Amino acid sequence: MFMPDQFRAKADEYIDLANSADSPESAREFHKLERSFRTLADNEQWLSDHHDQTVHAADHPDKDKFALAGESLTPGTDQDQILRYLGAAVMLRWSTLPMKLQRELFDAAGDMGEILDTDKLRGEIARFLHRYKDDKVTT
Repeated sequence: MFMPDQFRAKADEYIDLANSADSPESAREFHKLERSFRTLADNEQWLSDHHDQTVHAADHPDKDKFALAGESLTPGTDQDQILRYLGAAVMLRWSTLPMKLQRELFDAAGDMGEILDTDKLRGEIARFLHRYKDDKVTT
């Protein structure tokens, strides 16, 4: 798992590359990558600093209402496919969801992993969301 300092170091590398770029387009691309890594560092730092202040699915009153996908479904089952489709549909509409709902979904997803891997999973989800937040999905 990347830590904030590692993201910042990568951002610094892109600044150096931007300063030595041979074209304005390359410099712009390196600056864009630098900003992305700075944002990832900030996100990772925020997650680390505010983990105890966020809503967690384990504390939700309906937590036992539905079985967790990893515990009850076998890959290839109809239910597994439905969960994949629902997840893809949420991602396609992610940027249109209210920020509060985005945070709740993020926290719920982050709490579905093994207890010792929660921070790692939350970091991976944050990076995934950051990477695809502005992408257009084509079919």
